[in-house]
Amino acid sequence: MKAALRRLPAALAVLGFWTALWILLARFVGQELLLPSPLAVLRTLASMAGTSAFWLAALRSILRVLAGLLAATVLGVLLAALTEKSALARLLLSPAMTLVKSTPVASFIILALLWLGRDVLPAFITALMVLPVVWSNVSAGLAGRDRQLLELAAVYRLPRLRVLRHITIPSVLPHFRAALRSSLGMGWKAGIAAEVLTVPPLSIGKNIFEAKLYLETTQLFAWTLTVIVLSLLIERVLLRLVGRIGQKGGGACADA
Repeated sequence: MKAALRRLPAALAVLGFWTALWILLARFVGQELLLPSPLAVLRTLASMAGTSAFWLAALRSILRVLAGLLAATVLGVLLAALTEKSALARLLLSPAMTLVKSTPVASFIILALLWLGRDVLPAFITALMVLPVVWSNVSAGLAGRDRQLLELAAVYRLPRLRVLRHITIPSVLPHFRAALRSSLGMGWKAGIAAEVLTVPPLSIGKNIFEAKLYLETTQLFAWTLTVIVLSLLIERVLLRLVGRIGQKGGGACADA
């Protein structure tokens, strides 16, 4: 908390710089259709936030992204455990994960639209973007476990649950946290991009698409600002949650 307060003046100064630059550019352009001012965007955002449709769209988009994130996390951890045990599984899965990381998101969205419904596709795309990151980081954490501790646990025939709790989880958790930190924003943006292309009802992406279609530039900026703020909030909440789990795990290890 104290560290965050110390960083607050610098963060406000940076925010003030970019806001001032935005104001100057908006005045220079002089056309709200091309570049609305920050004040106009905030007014539009405040007006939108006073409607139930805004909150329903935001909630539905958040739930889609979180569903994809949860699916990717569970599947990524399971696949990492599988590839840690089987060299053949790792040999077969590695090219697929590389392919997913290398292929443009738009290509996956267009292909998946042939097989999946509009409501499901954003969650699927989010999961697809996050899965390789979770898998690779958790795999690195499993590979980095202390071999001497594992051998000692085998000698004393410790239960698997205790080995998992006191050796595996503390080793994997920093890598898992890094995976979330690097993939949360990417997964959120991929999910919103999927909504923009598929236009599911009650979604942020649908509103962004319609704002672009009808040249409502101020609304387009307001929805984009909403995406940014929600991305930061989701990332902050989930990382803090994982951090608390790590602290509890560390305390349990120390007690043991």
